[in-house]
Amino acid sequence: MTRPLARARLPRVGLARAGLPGAASRPEITCPYCFASVPPQRVLFRCRGRAGRALGCAPVLDERLAAYTGSTAGASLPPVFTAPGRGGRADCPACGRPTGNRACPECHNPLPAAYCDSPGRIVALVGAKNAGKSTYIAVLLHELMNRVGTELDASLVACDDRTIERYKRDFARPLLEERRLLPTTASAATGPREPLVYLLTRTRRGRFARPRNESLALVLFDTAGEDLRSREATDLHLRYLEAADAVIFLVDPLELPGARTGLADVPIPRGAGEDPDSEPLNVIARVTETLRQRHGARPGEPLPVPVAVALTKIDALRPALLRQSALHRTRAGSGVLDLDDREAVDAQVRALLHDWSAGQLDTYLGQQYAEHALFGLSALGGIPEAGRVGAGGVRPHRAEDPLLWLLYRFGMLDGVRPGGS
Repeated sequence: MTRPLARARLPRVGLARAGLPGAASRPEITCPYCFASVPPQRVLFRCRGRAGRALGCAPVLDERLAAYTGSTAGASLPPVFTAPGRGGRADCPACGRPTGNRACPECHNPLPAAYCDSPGRIVALVGAKNAGKSTYIAVLLHELMNRVGTELDASLVACDDRTIERYKRDFARPLLEERRLLPTTASAATGPREPLVYLLTRTRRGRFARPRNESLALVLFDTAGEDLRSREATDLHLRYLEAADAVIFLVDPLELPGARTGLADVPIPRGAGEDPDSEPLNVIARVTETLRQRHGARPGEPLPVPVAVALTKIDALRPALLRQSALHRTRAGSGVLDLDDREAVDAQVRALLHDWSAGQLDTYLGQQYAEHALFGLSALGGIPEAGRVGAGGVRPHRAEDPLLWLLYRFGMLDGVRPGGS
């Protein structure tokens, strides 16, 4: 079965959706699965069903959920219902049991309470072939579940069982446990692909104010490079970009001709740099054109979506290039964004792009987006060997930097200047 609900045209979004400081909060909830924009009063409730001897509604086939997933497996659930007077809970009109389980009225996927009750934001991940998206997804989520999550006083929770199973099967087990490199993603044209949907909730504690929770929806599609080769494919497979409050672009340095002379002991993938459709600037331009059309942006008007552009595999750069570089430093894990360090990394990556005759990438981003930032990271922390992670294991370097900057732009993370400037 196909997923027609997930491919419906989405409403245009403006500055308030970007969540930039000073922008008004959006009045509607964006489903992180089908990306429908839903007024809070239209959100459905799902009955809790039967539990032990407690009375409750029996499971029934949810046809809308089955249409979204493309399968009836796992789509037999207690029924959904509408309820007036939203308060986070409602009584099922059939069995009378109270429930706080909420669902999207369009696709019937679950909507976490924290996401409904706070201005959750959606981050989209984009990259061309060989950019290392699958590896980056696996490592970023692992870092947020562990080291970085502890630093930020944040929890990362999967929004459904499908996300839990897919992350373990396709990402964590092969890469982090078995230390096998992840295969190249198959094109979405071969069949529908489920997103990984997580809710990142951070507790903010002011000096005198009560602690408050703020949430961010991480919706990650492991999009194949082939899905970005044409404008038609981009429009078909990346509709989630329209609902994104921010975008992370991953760029493989090996696709930049000027960078290859500065790489040490790294096998160049066959055909790297030979396909114009896979060049980073062309991929970003196609996605940008889609965003401009759907935001209704006028010619010359910068897009309001903050964009993080990260060079992956920086461990492959010659040591001499990194010895005095901001990219060589380890980020201080203090639960805030070091603005001096952020600016130094941005300047270093910009200098590298110009050294590699790829400065037009930075120029184009500055022309098209109201705000963009440059990063350098390594998901593995070392060069793989014979299809496996290096002997030192997975040792990520600054993989979390793009997301931390976005949290700062969303007002969810404080920025400091240790030098006092």
